[in-house]
Formats: sequence, C-alpha cells, structure tokens
Amino acid sequence: MYKDRKDEWRWTYYASNGLIIAVSSESYKRRVDCERSIEIMKGSHNSPTWMPSDLVHAA
Repeated sequence: MYKDRKDEWRWTYYASNGLIIAVSSESYKRRVDCERSIEIMKGSHNSPTWMPSDLVHAA
C-alpha cells in the first residue's frame, strides 16, 4: 500500500517473481478501505475469469 499524489491510499499486488499482477483501480481516502480492497482481491482467486474463445487453447 502507498499514498498517491492526492494523498489517498492505493495498492499494488506482486507475484512471487516480483512482477506486478494487479493494481487498485481506484484510490481510497481511508487506509482501512484500501486494506479491505486487498482482502477482496486476494479472496477472489477462485472466481471465474473470462477469456476470448480464440485464446483458450493458445500457447
């Protein structure tokens, strides 16, 4: 978590290899709201994802 130029909270989520895999889509005035957003994102790992049909079997 970090504060942006507007002094609001944002987050960046990194994979174990150090690459960014997600970022907050909005800023949060309260740190607790930012923390809740992180928990929601982390808890969504079993959620269905959409992929274009022409890429389903792409290498």
